[in-house]
Amino acid sequence: MSKEEVQSNYTVTMNEGMGQVQISNEVITIIAGLAATETKGVASMGGNITNELVSRLGVKNLARGVKVSVEEGKVDVDLTLNLDYGYSVPKTSQKVQEKVKAAIENMTGLIVENVNIKIANVTMESGK
Repeated sequence: MSKEEVQSNYTVTMNEGMGQVQISNEVITIIAGLAATETKGVASMGGNITNELVSRLGVKNLARGVKVSVEEGKVDVDLTLNLDYGYSVPKTSQKVQEKVKAAIENMTGLIVENVNIKIANVTMESGK
């Protein structure tokens, strides 16, 4: 995704006389990561070597392998996933896309335009 993130907080609701609600990029990123990892067949989120080492030391980072871009209330999500061996890549990817889209839209009110998936690895044992 070549879009630059212009802001890190997004106003989703303006209540007259009650203030406004803002959601940070980190919240959207965590929602996407949680939804993806809860999908059967997803072993873990992918990431760079530093993230892999941190993960093996027991620190779980839900933002790892997730990139979010929001422009004018529309969200684009890029996910890097490690899948469990034996699961269909197209079917698992479609389930992840549907789950991530639904989770972000239901929890934030923002519209998800794209959920792009990159499969980084296939693991023999579940990462869960």
